[in-house]
Amino acid sequence: MSDKNSSNKISLYNRWLNGIEAVGNKLPHPVALFAMLALLIILISAICAALGVSATGELVSDGELKETTVTAVSLLTKDGLAYIFSNAVSNFTSYAPLGMVLVAMLGVGVAEHSGLINALLKRTVQVTPKRLITPVVVFLGVLSNVASDAGYVILIPLGAMVFRAYGRHPMAGLAAAFAGVSGGFSANLLIGTLDPLLVGISQTAAHLIDPTYHVNIMGNYYFLCFSTVLITVLGTIVTDKIVEPRLAAFGGHVLSEEDDSLTTVTDLEKKGLRRAGIVMVVYLLLVVALCLPSGSFFRNEAGELLGKASPFVDGIVVLIALLFFLPGVAFGRIVGTFANHHAVCNAMSKSMASMGSFLALAFVSAQFINYFNYTKLGTIIALSGASFLQDANIGLIPLIVVFILFSAFMNLFMGSASAKWNILAPVFVPMFMLLGYRPELCQLAYRIGDSSTNIITPLMTYFAVIVTFAQRYDKKAGIGTITATMLPYSICFLVFWTITFVIWLALGLPIGVGTGVHL
Repeated sequence: MSDKNSSNKISLYNRWLNGIEAVGNKLPHPVALFAMLALLIILISAICAALGVSATGELVSDGELKETTVTAVSLLTKDGLAYIFSNAVSNFTSYAPLGMVLVAMLGVGVAEHSGLINALLKRTVQVTPKRLITPVVVFLGVLSNVASDAGYVILIPLGAMVFRAYGRHPMAGLAAAFAGVSGGFSANLLIGTLDPLLVGISQTAAHLIDPTYHVNIMGNYYFLCFSTVLITVLGTIVTDKIVEPRLAAFGGHVLSEEDDSLTTVTDLEKKGLRRAGIVMVVYLLLVVALCLPSGSFFRNEAGELLGKASPFVDGIVVLIALLFFLPGVAFGRIVGTFANHHAVCNAMSKSMASMGSFLALAFVSAQFINYFNYTKLGTIIALSGASFLQDANIGLIPLIVVFILFSAFMNLFMGSASAKWNILAPVFVPMFMLLGYRPELCQLAYRIGDSSTNIITPLMTYFAVIVTFAQRYDKKAGIGTITATMLPYSICFLVFWTITFVIWLALGLPIGVGTGVHL
């Protein structure tokens, strides 16, 4: 009876997800979506300007908050149309995430194409004791986000293979890795490629209120470091206590042979890892040595290493790129993937070639955000929303909880973290700022909600790939199977991550380097 009920539940999940997938498939491509939104802003701006739509509130002017009335500006005027055409290129080239993401990917791409990331993941899992295999797989899944999407194609199938090698259900290993890679996408011990992307969008949105505000790329660092431990613990408990026992009840067993080369670290790769490790340690020691002197060029005018306008903080993306680039080159030279500098340059070119879709999205989203800025619509919405929330007086904690849940719900219908943040940031970041809260706080709440539901939405880019991986072990696996397996993780992450964030705020702890809650 229990098996029958379980089967009915999976069928129900499958029908529900198919409905979501059908709705999601009707959405246009993200590039087309932002182009449509930009056109919509042009039309709305003309209507609002004709109606004299305005809002009054406190905005930063000359470094001080002043009572200001903001009126909508139309893009369908002579000046507006001139702005659209004359600023299209500058809107794109000044788009904050553009340079940061591309620079970070230069280093990460070299490490990935050299084979370093793949070998490092295999080696780490290979030397792990059996009792620690679940937390290690989840933990590595979280850390793999530094390399952008590499964890999806490397660690998730590897997690299934490792569990199988230890005599455990491979689907549980796949689920544990998927939970870490995708469910914990925002958590990490290191600054990854997602951080500069979201920070750039946040800073653009913050400038709607305060053109001088600088969003710290490490502004969420402390809480996300703690979140790495939290997601690892929660992922381990859900895997061992909920997911794997349920999978065993269905009798799912291995149905295919695995390629041993995918789990074996060769002697040459071991030598390459040692060389890469030495290069990484030397590089980190050099960076530390350069940071220590009081007159270091990494420090700002006040002598602060992590303060505002610190070259160290502002240059963290370059330092991260080098952290991957140098060990990647060292590894590639040993194993033969980089025979000469031409191969290294080709790897950099390949990593840039993979960013084509991002560049197309960046162009249209940059226009959308700048149109929002020019028309004053974002500022008007923020002032009106802030006024409503101030009158409602619901307080910080309820505001945070509502925004996290809203972000999690939005993620079910739009998979791209940056695409959603491009839409939400121009509205919610200014709104939080007008209520006296930092953009970094709003950004962190968004990341919690966005990550928690990644693993249950078929609109996530790699969802179909995960289904394919699962079918190696269960030929009947489909969308419903994956969602039924991952739903406990999603619920657990959303609930306990939100509770932890609320406790963190209640204790008044800083959420990142030099970043509190209030402006």
